[in-house]
Amino acid sequence: MTDIIEWPICVLRPQSASANLVPFTRSGGRTLGGIEPSTRTDLGYWAIDYGNIVMRNNRREAWQTWQAIRQKLGGRSGLIAVRVRSSLSAPYVSGQFEPVIETEHGDDSPFDDETPYTQGAISVVTDGVTAVGATSIRLRIINADANLVGTRFSYNHALYETGPVTEVDGDIWTVPISPSVRELIPAGADLEFDQPTCLCHLAEDRGMDVDQNAVGKFSLPSVSFVEAVDYWSGL
Repeated sequence: MTDIIEWPICVLRPQSASANLVPFTRSGGRTLGGIEPSTRTDLGYWAIDYGNIVMRNNRREAWQTWQAIRQKLGGRSGLIAVRVRSSLSAPYVSGQFEPVIETEHGDDSPFDDETPYTQGAISVVTDGVTAVGATSIRLRIINADANLVGTRFSYNHALYETGPVTEVDGDIWTVPISPSVRELIPAGADLEFDQPTCLCHLAEDRGMDVDQNAVGKFSLPSVSFVEAVDYWSGL
C-alpha cells in the first residue's frame, strides 16, 4: 500500500464524530401507479465527519500537526486513514469497552525503536479468501463476543459494516458486509475491530481551513472526509 498518513486522534480529537455509509441506488423509472422502484447496488462509499476539534492557542503541537497534515494532503488529492469510532457496537467479550493494551514479545523485547506492540481486545480472522467485490464474508471468532451482527471492522484501511447473520457454524459467522470488498482479503487475515480506519480524501479542497481566535484562545474547526474509492478502483 502507498505510504498513508493516519489522523492523529490523540492530538486532534473531535468532540463529535460520525461515519455513515452512503448507498448507491438505481431507479427503474416510475410505474403506472406513480411508484419509483429503487434497486440497491453495492458501490456505496463512506462519508466521515469530525466535528469541533479542540485547538487551544497554547497547544503548539496541535497547530503544528494540523498544518503539517494540511500541507501533506494538498486538498482533496491527498490520502489519509481516518479512525472510525466503533466501541458502541464492537464485539467485546465483556460486553463493554476494553482498551487496546501494550505488550512485548515473549522474550520481553519491544520494536526496534523501543516502542511496545499494541494488542487489540478483539480478535477475529477471516475464514477463507474474500474476493474483491464480495458482499459477504466468513469470520472466525478468536476472542470476541459471540455476536458479529452490526459491527464495524477494517482491513488495510478499507472499512466495512456487517449486517444480519446468514449462517453460524460453530465459531464461524457468515455475514453480509457493506460496501463491497475493496481489496482481496486473504484467508486467516486479522481484522481490525478495536480501532477501524477508513482511507479517505478531504471532502473539499479547503476542508482544513481554520481560524485563529485571539479572544477565546481556542478554535473548534470541523473537517469532513469521503472514502477514497478512486484509490481502490486504481489497484
